[in-house]
Amino acid sequence: MIYSSFRSILAVACILTSVSVSANTTSAEVNVYSARKEALIKPLLNRFTKETGIKVNLVTGKADALLKRLQTEGRNSPADVLITTDAGRLHRAKQANVLQPVQSATLQQIIPASYRDPDGYWYGLSVRARPVFYTKDRVNATDLSTYEQLADKQFKGQICIRSSNNIYNQSLVASMIKANGIEKTELWAKQLVENMAHPPRGGDRDQIRAAASGECTIAIANTYYFGAMVSGKKQKDRTAASKMALFWPNQNDRGTHVNISGAAITKHASHQANALLLIEFLANKPSQKWYAETNYEYPVRNDVEASALLKSWGEFKSDALNLSILGQYNAEAVKLMDRAGWK
Repeated sequence: MIYSSFRSILAVACILTSVSVSANTTSAEVNVYSARKEALIKPLLNRFTKETGIKVNLVTGKADALLKRLQTEGRNSPADVLITTDAGRLHRAKQANVLQPVQSATLQQIIPASYRDPDGYWYGLSVRARPVFYTKDRVNATDLSTYEQLADKQFKGQICIRSSNNIYNQSLVASMIKANGIEKTELWAKQLVENMAHPPRGGDRDQIRAAASGECTIAIANTYYFGAMVSGKKQKDRTAASKMALFWPNQNDRGTHVNISGAAITKHASHQANALLLIEFLANKPSQKWYAETNYEYPVRNDVEASALLKSWGEFKSDALNLSILGQYNAEAVKLMDRAGWK
């Protein structure tokens, strides 16, 4: 009886030890779904693992596909952190009920309020602007002023811009709805469509390439795409970028439209503490500096300098709008663009 009891106790102890080891092994990891390409996030994740000992399991994919995956997986999702681009997408994830609010004194202190969700569902990690690019030999910068001005007849057939399906354009229009109202913004969108050089096609780089090749004189694009062309390996892209210059619109009123890449903790995260540690790590000074130097994006923190290339484009006033509003107006923006004939 004593031997039998001892064996039982020993068996239970072994089970508890196994559970404890398993729990410790599991807790020393964090699972990330990222809409950012692996090359633009993996080096930082590796650094996080080296500093903390926490393993990062990374899944990359298209932003919309990752959101759909989170919805489909529900409470069975292994994801702890969602990293994606554009405040509009982060808002969609919040509305889809796949995120959870997180209150972090560290993040609230270092990330400006306009770059984080008021309810704590997501936090910005890097900033990108969406200014006007113009051909140096065909456009005088003194003739440019605002986004609204791009609807003027003087730019008939001169505008290159992506389709209305693009979230970056949807967020730009959402910011204009907030600033000018639906009626004025819809009229602007209709006139902008009339000024397009051709029906929208391609990505941001394609708009810059088209302008450089003479298809149009003005392109709307995110700054990091231009940075990648200026510093890229492709001679054609470097040549195209050399023909273009950057103009910061709306400097005398609300400022140039900006957006973010950001992160959130998923609703059913199994490693919440590690997830928060990771997001705080991505917002620390060394990580922010890496973003600025490598990704051609602006740091989300005010106490970290932009890279030399970004500084060469000059300082600018950015729209101080809380970026959560871009998500709130997204549906209106999409419908407006459709009514305006923006393909």
